[in-house]
Amino acid sequence: MGAVNPTVGDVVAVLDRLYDPAWAESWDAVGLVTGDPEQPVRRILFAVDPMRSVVDEAVSGDFDLLVTHHPLLLRGVHSVARTTPKGRVVHDLIKSNTALHVCHTNADNANPGVSDALAATLGVQDTRPLKPLTSDPMDTRGGGRVGVLQEPMSLTDFGRLVAGNLPPTEHGVRVSGDPDRTISTVAVVGGAGDSEFDRVRAAGVDAYVTADLRHHPATEARAYDEGPALIDVAHWASEWPWLLDAERLLLEGLAEQGSTVDTHISTLRTDAWNLRL
Repeated sequence: MGAVNPTVGDVVAVLDRLYDPAWAESWDAVGLVTGDPEQPVRRILFAVDPMRSVVDEAVSGDFDLLVTHHPLLLRGVHSVARTTPKGRVVHDLIKSNTALHVCHTNADNANPGVSDALAATLGVQDTRPLKPLTSDPMDTRGGGRVGVLQEPMSLTDFGRLVAGNLPPTEHGVRVSGDPDRTISTVAVVGGAGDSEFDRVRAAGVDAYVTADLRHHPATEARAYDEGPALIDVAHWASEWPWLLDAERLLLEGLAEQGSTVDTHISTLRTDAWNLRL
């Protein structure tokens, strides 16, 4: 007998093993947003953001489940009426029988998780958590990763590697530091990472790759001569590589229980910035 299609509940069970909701930060909103756990799943779409364009892609493509990194309803709401943009998204998901499941900071803290995928994409090896989830030294979960490049290179060359290995955006890749500096050790944080400067500096790395670096924290970080070079990328681009990991690991988990689905990774660029002048 061949493999069968799983239910939404079956898929969520595998995702929860990979990205346990208990690993999410206390402020986060992860898990199943819309959908019936008993609903069969034939097609799954992976995306970073549950934006209007992505939901339209899921609905028009006849996907049964949309798995995203960012939440749709992070802050509490008292209404999901069609009078608001998010209300319209919720209505369209329900009307089209499209389930939505979110893996956010639970995927950030997993191993492998969001920063593992970013590190691998940039050739950063032998990684450890930048912000361990627990005090157990054998526990490899947590936010961010610190590792080494297979071969040292100049900051300019490493910046070019980052730009070439991540999906392009209007934001591009911004570099702060001596272009000729040799880069051997690297810290990465998928998504916004300027809150982790103290940990990055304590790790003693040569470069720090993350997103959403603001002027004051960045200039303050550069004020330390021994501090790392900074590479600032688009938020969406820093988290997009995780989609490939999530797809692969989910398919492996479903295959172990005799289930199969068709999967697709959205290539819609949902970074906030769409024009650079």
